Amino acid sequence: QVQLVESGGGSVQPGGSLRLSCGVSGNTGRTYFMGWFRQAPGKQREGVASFKLSGGYTYYADSVKDRFTISRDDANNALYLQMNSLKSEDTAVYYCAADNGWRTGVSVLSPDRYEYWGQGTQVTVSS
Repeated sequence: QVQLVESGGGSVQPGGSLRLSCGVSGNTGRTYFMGWFRQAPGKQREGVASFKLSGGYTYYADSVKDRFTISRDDANNALYLQMNSLKSEDTAVYYCAADNGWRTGVSVLSPDRYEYWGQGTQVTVSS
């Protein structure tokens, strides 16, 4: 089991920045990817960014590329999402997720790949 707890959400004006944190605990021995997802009201949950633990490779949705940065701090067992140049369309509940075992044929940005989820943190971008 892996436990995930997000923090760092809030309200910000367009063009502003926020940094989300995800505290990770439990047995991550079968975790290959960790990711950030978001879900806006009335919309499906979508992948924002993913981090491959072995090698530190990163993957981003086109909508956030060059604005968001995913990173991991092994010493503090945490996953981060630095969000810059925020737009109103970034408003959503943001979730941290971890997979459980290697899977083929499923995008690293697909929610279907991930088994463990945090409770979510609200991000609101509004003037």
